[in-house]
Order: sequence, then structure tokens, then C-alpha cells
Amino acid sequence: MRHRKAGRALSRSRSHRAALVRNQVTALLRHEAIVTTEAKAKSIRPVAERMITLGKRGDLHARRQAAAVLTDKKVLRRLFREVAPRFEDRPGGYTRIIKLGPRRGDGAAMAHIELVERAAPEPVAAATAEGDADDASE
Repeated sequence: MRHRKAGRALSRSRSHRAALVRNQVTALLRHEAIVTTEAKAKSIRPVAERMITLGKRGDLHARRQAAAVLTDKKVLRRLFREVAPRFEDRPGGYTRIIKLGPRRGDGAAMAHIELVERAAPEPVAAATAEGDADDASE
């Protein structure tokens, strides 16, 4: 029986599962959106939301707590400088999970997890846009 056994095991040992969650949360905060299995997305959501809440707090202790989870110092810096200030007025619910359907190889349920308030995408270079316009007119 699984009484009082919270969370998903994800068919991994405890240390492997912890490393997986840390890496996925770091990737989510780096790219602001990732595609993974539905079970993994549901497992990393609470950790990612906790990291953003720590970023909103912004004190030294919060930074050290976030550093214990995130695997990249650049992502840690980005969390406190760019990501968390965008969510300053939001009391929670920083992530969104969108179901994508089964994966082609093994049929695993896939999902897209992203930050609700994502940064604006980088503009395409003007030279590329002009080149595409010239091709369309011909």
C-alpha cells in the first residue's frame, strides 16, 4: 500500500529523482518553457513555483535556498534579476502546463510547461526579414 507516500517516484531512485527535478527546474527557468512528460511536468511545477517565490523575496537567505536547488549560477542570477520581478504582483500560479498528447516512440503523455508571463521573444534580425520579403514579392 502507498499510504502517506506523497509525490511521484518517476521510476527512479531518490537521488536520481532529485537530480532530475533540479535539472528540469533549471532548464525551465533558463528557457521559460520546456517540453517533457506530463508526470515530470507535474513534479517540477511546485519546485519551480517555490523558486520564483524565493526570487520575489530576494534576500540573502532566499538566494542561498534557491542556489541549493538550481544547478547554474547564471540561471540563479537571472531568476532574481529578471524572472521574479515580472511576477511581483502575482500571488502564485507562475507556471502553466499544456498537454500535448502521446509521444511517438513510447506513447508517454507529453506536456509543455512554461512560465505564465514569459519574456517577449527576441526580434528577428532586420536583414533576415528583408530577405524574406524580397523572396515573397518575386
